[in-house]
Amino acid sequence: MGIGSKLSQLLDANGTNANELANKIGVSPQTIYSMIKRDSKKADIDVLLKIADSFGVNAEYFVDDEDAPHTIAAHFDGSEYTEEELEKIKEYAAFIKANRK
Repeated sequence: MGIGSKLSQLLDANGTNANELANKIGVSPQTIYSMIKRDSKKADIDVLLKIADSFGVNAEYFVDDEDAPHTIAAHFDGSEYTEEELEKIKEYAAFIKANRK
């Protein structure tokens, strides 16, 4: 799975889109759409780091490696969130997004 596929999954999981992400990290929407469409194994490291930071994952998340973490979030101490915790986080994120002014 390439970077674009993983990015697309993150966008879906977080209820956002390429335009919103591009605006948030300060790149053109075309940059994000191009990454998704190409689904390559390479990307501009600065952009990739901004994307990773915006989703709360590390850059290694995008590496196509069997040993890479398979979660989209982890505690700062390195332990993984439970499915229930992830669901609550997603619900909270949706609530915040829906109640922005």
